[in-house]
Amino acid sequence: MSNDFFAHKAQAYEQSPDRVDNVSNIANRILEKNSLDPSMHLLDFGSGTGLLLERIAHHVSKITAVDISPAMNRQLAEKQDRLACELEVRELDLEKQTMEDRFDGVISSMTMHHVRDVEAMFRRFHELVKPGGFIAISDLDKEDGSFHTEDTGVFHCGFDRSGIASAAQRAGFDNVEVVSASVIKRETGNYPVFLLIASRC
Repeated sequence: MSNDFFAHKAQAYEQSPDRVDNVSNIANRILEKNSLDPSMHLLDFGSGTGLLLERIAHHVSKITAVDISPAMNRQLAEKQDRLACELEVRELDLEKQTMEDRFDGVISSMTMHHVRDVEAMFRRFHELVKPGGFIAISDLDKEDGSFHTEDTGVFHCGFDRSGIASAAQRAGFDNVEVVSASVIKRETGNYPVFLLIASRC
């Protein structure tokens, strides 16, 4: 994704109750499935305006937010002083670039369907997560293409749960589990959302 597909959406991104409710459900599921502690430094991949990370912030020490959208990053930066943990915002394309930092965990909400090479991204996550760390990756179940009505850099119409679990395993993750996290309800249908949890030994 070289274009800022979300430039026109960033300012009003959090005005959708369905979007906010979905991320709240995902955050709650992450907190249920992972033991977070105040020493942790997490990476939020595809952080957008920070809907997910602000619900996790009071459980950890620092979150590094990575997104390729300048508009989204500007919206997130405005929240910095109101968050319960230290925040670093980085405009970075993890499909093409890596980071020297290593993290206790990677969280992500509704971003993987924008990633062209999912297998490579899981390998990148494995590289970035410390031994003993985790990933908590949420996205859409496989759908018929009706979820997105415009071009926002979409490469996948959701994912088959067993397929994405296998991709995480091939990247070297252990204890892979895929659980239901939320359902997005729209006029075009109901869209289940999963959460993939895995650890790096």
